[in-house]
Amino acid sequence: MKLIFMGTPDFAVPCLESLIAAGHEVCAVFTQPDKPKGRSQTLTPPPVKVYANKANIPVYQPASLKGGAADRLIASFNADAAVVVAYGKIIPASTLKLTRLGFVNVHASLLPKYRGAAPIQWAIVDGDEQTGVTTMLIDEGLDTGDMLETAVTPIDPDEHCEALHDRLSALGAELILTTLSGLDAGTLTPVKQNDAEATYAKIISKEMAHIDWSSSARQIHNLVRGFDPWPVAYSALNGRRLKVYDTAVCSGCGEPGTVIDNDGRLVVACGDGSIELLSVQLEGSRRMSAADMLRGNHIDIGYKF
Repeated sequence: MKLIFMGTPDFAVPCLESLIAAGHEVCAVFTQPDKPKGRSQTLTPPPVKVYANKANIPVYQPASLKGGAADRLIASFNADAAVVVAYGKIIPASTLKLTRLGFVNVHASLLPKYRGAAPIQWAIVDGDEQTGVTTMLIDEGLDTGDMLETAVTPIDPDEHCEALHDRLSALGAELILTTLSGLDAGTLTPVKQNDAEATYAKIISKEMAHIDWSSSARQIHNLVRGFDPWPVAYSALNGRRLKVYDTAVCSGCGEPGTVIDNDGRLVVACGDGSIELLSVQLEGSRRMSAADMLRGNHIDIGYKF
């Protein structure tokens, strides 16, 4: 099939790679404009652009798809379909009519659950036991289009966002191939989403990662897992921000936020149960095990975060 690909971050790269490996003709890649990154604010291309350049595929980075120029460009490719994976831009209704089979989105959740941004993070933070990938036909709404196929996978109770991200990315790369094949053969029946069951994965802010010690140990553990590697769960230790990267739910109880074990390990009581801090980073220091941090920063039993 002749395809247009639209995507931006690392999550989208395996899908593009899969389409090329399967023998599809990817005639154009649309991605977000290069953005300044780091302290030096160096202009950096998105991962999809980097891969597309290596594969010698023409890359387009319009600031917006609105207006006649973008539609004329997309129509000129005469593509069978467009595959959209975490592109990050609104696709106008007029644009959605410009391919034979439509615009097919690969979304990292089991729709209609977790429409919108950050579905992987919220599935973990909310303590879900499973998630997956859905392919759908894009319409004018926010992830509201008719569903085509789904692939389900369990979430390990200790799995962090980065690991789940990579698994879902690979799962999406497999699913898009069967979806395109079914669409082209006319064997797929689009299924409307049940809007009554829809939930939204809201955009994440750094403030959301603040640990509320009155929450249960399991809820805090989920927060830590879901917000690693960004924005990273945090609390405060003697006026300095303490980032928490890894934890374990354990036995013990006490006043929420209070240290109940500091003998070679750092255990803090929660609203229900307690949690051991395993990997942390104290402001002004490097990331290390909580045991190593305790060697240089004594924390009394009864200290309250």
